[in-house]
Amino acid sequence: MEQEKAAANGSKVSVEYKGMLEDGTVFDSSEGKEPIGFTVGSNEVIKGFDDAVIGMKKGEEKKITITPENGYGERDERLMQEIPRSVFPQEMKLEKGMGFSFRTPDGRVVHATVADSTSETVTVDMNHPLAGRNLIFELKLVNVA
Repeated sequence: MEQEKAAANGSKVSVEYKGMLEDGTVFDSSEGKEPIGFTVGSNEVIKGFDDAVIGMKKGEEKKITITPENGYGERDERLMQEIPRSVFPQEMKLEKGMGFSFRTPDGRVVHATVADSTSETVTVDMNHPLAGRNLIFELKLVNVA
């Protein structure tokens, strides 16, 4: 009988998952969608998620908690910036909590959230929305190749 293969660095895996905050709020899930596929150890997913599947076998399930350093990092208050309202298109409605993206002069795409706005300025938060949070994932390894 063939030995069941365990996920290791370099394995191509598919994983069903549910990601929750500590209060139980679901922020992402593969339910009703295709499982997420990635190559273990290739930095395609956050480190804690990548590390968690190592050693898992097809059909195995586990629940893990990922701390900020293995998730989306700690919040960095330097990523909160006040920008003149005039920088934004006049017709753009800037409401608190609204997300948007922009391209930096060096070509990187940065995602930001409106933290506050006045008629003169807009305070934007360029931290990842899940930065500084412990993330709880329920994982099921669907396939290992």
